[in-house]
Amino acid sequence: MRYIASALFAWCALALPSGAQERCRQALALGLDVSGSVDSREYRMQLDGLASAFQAPDVKDVLLSMPDAPIRIAVYEWSGAQDHILLLPWTSVKDETRLAEIAQRLRRTQRTPSDQSTGLGSAMQFGAHLLEQQSACWTKTLDISGDGKSNTGPHPKDLGDTPFPNITINALVIGADALDHGDNRQAQVGELSSYFEAYVLRGPTSFVEVALGFEDYEDAMIRKLKRELQGLMLTRHLPIQNQ
Repeated sequence: MRYIASALFAWCALALPSGAQERCRQALALGLDVSGSVDSREYRMQLDGLASAFQAPDVKDVLLSMPDAPIRIAVYEWSGAQDHILLLPWTSVKDETRLAEIAQRLRRTQRTPSDQSTGLGSAMQFGAHLLEQQSACWTKTLDISGDGKSNTGPHPKDLGDTPFPNITINALVIGADALDHGDNRQAQVGELSSYFEAYVLRGPTSFVEVALGFEDYEDAMIRKLKRELQGLMLTRHLPIQNQ
């Protein structure tokens, strides 16, 4: 597996305090599809769309709602069965400055050569491995964005639930380009959504969000983040029981 190592240790030092791990209400790992079906324009729309989604007012409000128990975020790219690049190591989102740094990091990320195949099962395993590092977090969520079916490495349907204990896996399915599919776009994205629902999702609250194409990726990511994080807003309003 390949990793982007530049500034990794510096970011880890900023993200986590020394000594015991801080409180964390959710670990959120996001896996972005950069396989051969994603061209350079679509790659940029995906990275910039995620950066903008983190800066959306409604998403920002939820992310920053509990600074004493922040959300931790990691972002990676995936393509072939052995091709995974960590773009953002685990980072605690405590304030607007840190959130702006994350967005800037994503916007400045440039594409590097990667396998052209689509190793969806391996991408799920890689995300689960990342989440295993966050045992202090109350919940653990893996987001997989993808615009196609797995064609290399382990098939998602053969993984079962064992490799994903206490992990929710959600998906953001990206439809085909309008020029290539025209009137068939709805049918194409509907069929792909059914595939992800059947083989990729894990956990009782898991769901699929749909972007009709990469031009809709940012809006779809905002919808998905709001849905994923909405329940966490309630925790700060629950009364604390006296011991």
